[in-house]
Formats: sequence, C-alpha cells, structure tokens
Amino acid sequence: AHPISNRMSEKKSFYITTTLPYVNAEPHIGFALEILQADVLARYHRSQDEDVFFNTGTDEHGQKILEAARKAGKEVKEYVDYYANKFQELKGALNLSCDAFIRTTDQKHIKASQELWNRCKENRDIYEKEFEGLYCVGCERFLTQRDLADGKCVIHHTEPESIKEKNWFFKFSNYQDKLLNYLENPEVVIPDWRREEAINFVKEGLEDFSISRDKNRLSWGVPVPDDNTQVMYVWFDALTNYISTLGWPDEEGDFKKFWLEGYTLQLAGKDQVRFQSLIWQAMLMSAGIKNTDTVFYHGFINSGGQKMSKSLGNVINPLELVEKYGTDATRYLLLRHVHSTEDTDVTWERLDEWYEADLVNGLGNLVARVMQMASQYLDSPVD
Repeated sequence: AHPISNRMSEKKSFYITTTLPYVNAEPHIGFALEILQADVLARYHRSQDEDVFFNTGTDEHGQKILEAARKAGKEVKEYVDYYANKFQELKGALNLSCDAFIRTTDQKHIKASQELWNRCKENRDIYEKEFEGLYCVGCERFLTQRDLADGKCVIHHTEPESIKEKNWFFKFSNYQDKLLNYLENPEVVIPDWRREEAINFVKEGLEDFSISRDKNRLSWGVPVPDDNTQVMYVWFDALTNYISTLGWPDEEGDFKKFWLEGYTLQLAGKDQVRFQSLIWQAMLMSAGIKNTDTVFYHGFINSGGQKMSKSLGNVINPLELVEKYGTDATRYLLLRHVHSTEDTDVTWERLDEWYEADLVNGLGNLVARVMQMASQYLDSPVD
C-alpha cells in the first residue's frame, strides 16, 4: 500500500529523505534497500506532477568514526572523504534520482546545527550539568538501565565504559505530553506497530540526555556554540541535516516550499524509532519548527539467519550486487524480495535463485515468447 495519506493530495510538493549512513564502513545492503525505497517514492511523486526534493548523504562525526580513522592510520577528514565518495557511488550504480547529497562536515550544515542548538537553548531546553554514566561507543550515547541486559548493551552486546564529565543536556522530559499528542495521529509513523513502540517508550518516562561531549575525549564533532570545551553529540548534529539540506535557517526557498508547505517523509531502519520519531521531533518542537509528517520504518536484512557483520563475513555490498546482476536487476531483487517493513533473510544463493526464477525463467521467458509471437503474427506495431 502507498504509505502517503490523503493529506498528500492537498499538497504539490513532496520531501523525502533517507537517514544518513555512518561513514565507518563500506555501503551496506540495508541502506541500499532504504535508498531504493526512497527513490521509487520520489519517482512516483514526480510522475504525479509534484515538485520533489529527495535527500540523502553521509553522517561523518562522532567517536566511532574518529576511532575507525585512527585504526586505519588516516587523518579523520581524509577518512570521511574516502567513505563519503563510496556512498556517492551508489547514485550512479543504483540509478538514483536524488536531488541532494549532504555531508555533516559541510559548513552550511555545521552552521545550521549550531543555530538549532541556539534556538533550543533560548527555549531553556539546554542546560549544563556534571554527569556520570555508562557510555556505549557503538551507540554513541549514555545508556539507561533499559538499554542493558546482563550489564551489556542490548544492541552491541558489549560492556559500556563508565564516564564522568560535564556535558550539556537536552530537556527531553519537557516533551512527554507533546510527543504523545504528536503520536496520536496514525499517519506520523508507518507501520503502526512502530508508532505503538514509540508511544510505549514515551509512557515509560523520558529522561533528559547529554547532547555534548568533552573535547579532551572526543575532538571530532561540531563545536558547541559559546563553549570551546565541548562538541555536539553526533545525533544532535546529524538529525539537523533533514532541514539544513533545504537551506534552513533561511526560512524561505526550499525550506518553506518542501518542509513548511510540503509533505515530509523520512525513511529509516526499525532501530531508529527513538531517534527519528522522538528525539528529532522533540528538537523540532523546542526550536519552533513544524514536525515531520510521516516516518516510515523498514526492517533489517539478515543473512543466513544472522545479523550481517564484517566479523562473520556475511556482509553484502550493494556495489557487488550491481557488478554481478546489473543495476535494474539489483533494484528489482531488493524491492521485490525484501519485505518493506519486516526483516528478510538474504544470501547470495537466494539472490541467484530469485534472479534465475523470476527474471530469467519468469519475466525474461515471457518477454522472449511475446516478442517471438509478435514478430510471427503481427504485420505492424500495435496502436
């Protein structure tokens, strides 16, 4: 089913964005799925004579990237430039119709992130305090008890490190009622069970969270306005891309046309609910900016019954898919055989099977027979 409500029919401009993948590794098949879903929706809305702005890009700050660059023996800017180029290769390889590719190291994005910070601070939603907590490098955030199982991060299964430092905090707790009111609208999250997940998280109680890091521990990030000892928490910086790509804080032009007056749709993986539908929406509320109309969450792509990981050697690079099957076949395989909202198991063996059964023996055979009969029985093209 098309995931856009009747409200879309009232508007003639359509804004769609993927999340920004972290540039600490090669492009992943899961992100290829997300960007192809976005591309198809962008193409559909253009076919309806709507003005479309299709955004993607790369998330380039944070501790994981700094550590990955050091491990690779490269300067961090050289490192992120290399991987940003790898993600830009997807545009040609997958025949994408994106209108913008934003990097969080772009100066216009950095200025927009600092402006959003200032607006939230002016609204008294940012304050400073000393804090001691358990920090997961993989998550790039401090964990609460509900993020732990047997003392380990429930996502990365690693023991967090205990860190004590003075940070700036965002008053997330101020937005409990406002977020519940936002989430009452069934159109703001697709599928609906992800909306229920968001509602349940809010009802459990929202805690203020740290939105800065000490420069002595992490130097690679957007500088905090008026505090040269801190850089922004990578998520506070990265989420701002959805509006900085439209030229915000300039409130005219593309921002007015596509964000304020258009229909906004964000695509994300199922593990992003807290960030996209809660933290980002609270940030927008604090800054006095319209909330996202809809966030669509897709499932994960697993391989052989296991989550893809470099250590297991089961990661599938979308550029390898294109090299083996070609662009159109790759688009077909991911859009036809990967479930839109549930997890899907994908292996090279299954890809070969889908390719042979559907494209060669199915559609390919059908087209060959139709053309044979057309050449045999028709004297001229059909009107």
